Amino acid sequence: MILQSIAKVTTESTSIYIGYANTNWQSLGFNAPETRYITEQIKNENPLISINRYDSLSLIAIAKVAKTNTQNLEAHRIAGAETSKQLNLLKIKTATLQNTLGSDKTAESLAFAEGMLLANYQFLKYKKDAAKEKNSFETLNIHLNTAKENKVTELLHLTEAVYAARNLVNEPLSYLTAEQMSEEIQLLGKIADFKVKVFNKKKIQQLKMGGLLAVNAGSQDPPTFSILEWKPKNASNKQPIILVGKGVVYDTGGLSLKPTANSMDFMKCDMGGAAAVIGAIYAAAKNKLPLHIIGLVPATDNRPGENAYVPGDVITMHSGLTVEVLNTDAEGRMILADALSYAQQYDPELVIDIATLTGSAVMAIGSQGMLLMGNADENTKQNIKTVGYQVHERLVEMPLWEEYNEQIKSDIADIKNVGGKTAGAITAAMFLQNFTKYPWLHIDAASMAWNHGKHPYQLKNGTGAGVRLLYGFLKNRANQE
Repeated sequence: MILQSIAKVTTESTSIYIGYANTNWQSLGFNAPETRYITEQIKNENPLISINRYDSLSLIAIAKVAKTNTQNLEAHRIAGAETSKQLNLLKIKTATLQNTLGSDKTAESLAFAEGMLLANYQFLKYKKDAAKEKNSFETLNIHLNTAKENKVTELLHLTEAVYAARNLVNEPLSYLTAEQMSEEIQLLGKIADFKVKVFNKKKIQQLKMGGLLAVNAGSQDPPTFSILEWKPKNASNKQPIILVGKGVVYDTGGLSLKPTANSMDFMKCDMGGAAAVIGAIYAAAKNKLPLHIIGLVPATDNRPGENAYVPGDVITMHSGLTVEVLNTDAEGRMILADALSYAQQYDPELVIDIATLTGSAVMAIGSQGMLLMGNADENTKQNIKTVGYQVHERLVEMPLWEEYNEQIKSDIADIKNVGGKTAGAITAAMFLQNFTKYPWLHIDAASMAWNHGKHPYQLKNGTGAGVRLLYGFLKNRANQE
């Protein structure tokens, strides 16, 4: 997908106009008959109107006026997504977004363009007829009077990051093993100019990452631990912000085996947290955020192989804490705990982990958002929640009351890895908190990382959820200085 700024509109490009019910269409160059037709279509609640002059085509997208600014941005993303769909139906290759909203509506115009780009994503790697199925729409021009060139470039890089995250989530285990994911990270690091270091199984053993090694014990493929670092010379933070992503490339549940239908059959998405971290650091590096950021990605698959860890095992973690395993399907917290413990050496300003961690999160809020928990200060929590509304990757905060610790107390070890039937997402976070000695936030993204149905721009399967949220938060933090 090509996104670029242009100074002059050519007749070869289809023009796209964003408008409202009260837009003055004649002032935009439409004649009286065309204006009457547009007005009539708006009354009929047609959200996308086509004006074909034979030598040129104009598409008019009618965006709904929402009650709040964040709802307004989302309405424009959805309008953009529908426009992208129409361009592909019409077999249009190139389109130009014209300035119709005014200079004070740059955010709405960019949201519209964002919806167009995100809706145009495809994963066709394994399709025999990929060339036939490929979308025709491939270039979006944005006129300079619609948005500044640097804003357009920033959106392009952010879209690339979401695409990369979606690609990773959509890849099957037959390709994306833990080792292969580390190779993909290294490739993205070369493209975006961030550093990557990969620990192999021997190094992981030396570091005594017992949680990651236990989950990996039933697999024939070795684990990896990837460290991503973006550290520009003009970084405004003295202490790094660390992002930790759960990288379970496939989850059978281990010996606590999942049912196949409606559960195990899409568990290649269990590295959605890792994909979000990778995408966010890619976007930060490509857009040269003046911020020191480190990403930690512990990766393995979880299988019931002959040496698999079993319910009842006691595992000594990287931190030295012992964990009684009562459910091998609660594996994400085991590998995250080692990464959170490892993060301590960096003396971080803040650590954010993101993971497809619990079915409890899905039961709590469906697919409409993600859960937020942690011990970071209220201002930090509010900042990331605000960004969540802006990018429509909304966060609902859950409590971490001390009483929940009672649910993860073990009779024979320091803690156990599950807390019972109630408050599952919370007790999972309480487990993780035992491995943090710094300001920390936990995002349970299980409800948004994989889309089973239809959405205008998230599309079916891997969504790349978390990339835009984390990038927006990092960008705001970089601009605080």
